[in-house]
Amino acid sequence: MADTLRQSYLDPAVLQRLENMKLCARRLAEGVIAGLHRSPHHGGSVEFSEYIEYTPGHEVRHIDWTVFGKTDKFYVKKFEDETNLEAYAIVDASGSMGFQGETAPFSKLEYAAYVSATLAYLLVRQGDAIGAMGFADTTGRFLPAAARTSHLDDVFYLLQDLDAAGSTALDESLQRIAKHARRRSLVMIFSDFLDAGEQTAKLLRVLRSRRLDVALFHVLDEDELSLPYEGLTIFEGMEDDGELLVEPDDIRLRYQQAIRAHCEELERTCKKADIGYLRTTTATPIEEVCQRFLRGRT
Repeated sequence: MADTLRQSYLDPAVLQRLENMKLCARRLAEGVIAGLHRSPHHGGSVEFSEYIEYTPGHEVRHIDWTVFGKTDKFYVKKFEDETNLEAYAIVDASGSMGFQGETAPFSKLEYAAYVSATLAYLLVRQGDAIGAMGFADTTGRFLPAAARTSHLDDVFYLLQDLDAAGSTALDESLQRIAKHARRRSLVMIFSDFLDAGEQTAKLLRVLRSRRLDVALFHVLDEDELSLPYEGLTIFEGMEDDGELLVEPDDIRLRYQQAIRAHCEELERTCKKADIGYLRTTTATPIEEVCQRFLRGRT
């Protein structure tokens, strides 16, 4: 079952073309992974770094029972010598992510799942840790980061269970990952960001202020950018927004200007906050968008 699921998400041809790619953090990671991540630490000392709240999936042996006795809550110890880069794939599964243009090979959600699955595989292969979370109208299941090969299947199961429906709890999801992710973790957010506003921008800046390395994957469909439809058309909202009867020729130019302005504003926000931004469409080959991301970080 696990092998079949893995094969459904991982295209062998894509992985072969990515064989020599390495996902490297832009900033110094705590600890040492020989040949991959440089460390500011010298010697072999083990220093306590921080506590994080226990979430199912963390190693039980790392629970601090003394703290539990005092607070009646479970907390996990993190140490400076933990060498894995921790990364999280945060995937938008709201209704709008189910959109698929007439010539598109995938819906936006399917595309985001395939890209995040491929990057998760590369991370675990090189010894790094990957966690994941999906969200729609509420934040979904949170999967803590782990570097075990078996954990990769848990990530794939989470991605498989995502179903595009409901509104977008983007801001709530950013707040949750800010609470759970260890500092200097890589947070990869996959969304169409159609509802991103000033509050979203503020939360992204909060993530950076907490020393998280943030990368946005702005996933769109070619038809969303060009509005290619002809003749009187009924447009149906995918997040309970109702229907609109319109002649596309009458609104096409204004629509294209609006969507372009929205994308450019989001990109400017990311640039000012030192946040990675990669805009792609579902027509872009998966290996190409992965290579663009990896090459931008090496």
